[in-house]
Amino acid sequence: MTPWLRPAGQLRVWSLHRWYVLGWLLLGLLPLVLAGRDDPAPARWAAMGLPVAVGAYYLLTLALPGRAVSRPRTVVWVLIAGLGGMAYLREGGASVYVATLPHFWYLAGAPGPAVSASGIAAAVTVLGGDAPQGLSPHVFTGNAVATLAAFAVSVAAGLAAVRLIEQNDERVRQLNAELEGARLRLVEAYQQQGATEERERLAREIHDTLAQGFASIVALAEAARSGIADEPARSAQQLRSIERTARENLAEARALVRAAPTGGDGQGPVTATLLRVLERFAEDTGLATDAELAEVECDQQTRIALLRCTQESLANVRKHAAASAVGLVLTAYGDRVELEITDDGRGFAVGTSQGFGLDGMRRRMAELGGELKVTSSVGDGTRVLAVIPTARKGEQ
Repeated sequence: MTPWLRPAGQLRVWSLHRWYVLGWLLLGLLPLVLAGRDDPAPARWAAMGLPVAVGAYYLLTLALPGRAVSRPRTVVWVLIAGLGGMAYLREGGASVYVATLPHFWYLAGAPGPAVSASGIAAAVTVLGGDAPQGLSPHVFTGNAVATLAAFAVSVAAGLAAVRLIEQNDERVRQLNAELEGARLRLVEAYQQQGATEERERLAREIHDTLAQGFASIVALAEAARSGIADEPARSAQQLRSIERTARENLAEARALVRAAPTGGDGQGPVTATLLRVLERFAEDTGLATDAELAEVECDQQTRIALLRCTQESLANVRKHAAASAVGLVLTAYGDRVELEITDDGRGFAVGTSQGFGLDGMRRRMAELGGELKVTSSVGDGTRVLAVIPTARKGEQ
């Protein structure tokens, strides 16, 4: 069953409603009170007191700030009875009926109840206003015509307003649905972006650790196999390097499975770590190396970035450069750390390089707010310069 009026406790005082109340008091009830002052003594008190009583009841029941409607049906019937009484006392109540119409639409919970309430009030106003004169010859008096016309206009305007509100609510629901859809798509995009970034991070870590280690193992195994008859001592040393590299790869794999920083990368001064990498490189390749490594204090992320950059650069020298000498320089400045790796190999055209390793180093530097500069040309060797700021945003 559809409720005739809004449920108790759901109807609250609105700012617009208070303007309705003010207009009703000034334009509907106050003129009746002032007109009643000139009535004869017996009728004066009723003519003045009834509008005041209806207005006071409405204010105390609903219109004061913070008040809620506890019995909206009762309020409607009080208004209807009051309109009938005021129309009877003044022999016409079209004006106060017009001023009261917004309250029926405000109190009703649907267009049907609003039309019913305002229709009953119109009938009561017509009957009350024309009763003192006799109804039969005066059905279409000015009071009746004005009241019925106001009722018809209020129904048309009210239904149009309800329709407009329903359309607006539908647009709001559509917008909310679109916003919710956009929010879900945004969440999905963030999740996909996070998954992509995590895959890229893992790919970079695997490339810089496991893949480089396996490449070193393959190169050392080939060298040991070819020299095992003629240079057994050299082959034995290469086999030890293979074992050491395999153990390191195992540790790296376990660290990646734990999603933890790679084992050993941040232990001890970064200078000692880079020096061990360079010595291993010289031992495995037989190339001449030169190192100028300053004592640098840096965080774990910077340590790993410097180490990975060194490992990738030396791996590229081993695989592509055909160099005879490699240099490694680590310098600390007030606001940055610079790592320079140079070789005297065959060089390459930087603009045409599509290697994953260089791109990975660039991304790693960019994540720390730094940059990677690669300078090379065919026949002139290669210079790799990694610059990492020592004070980054969010670190004070």
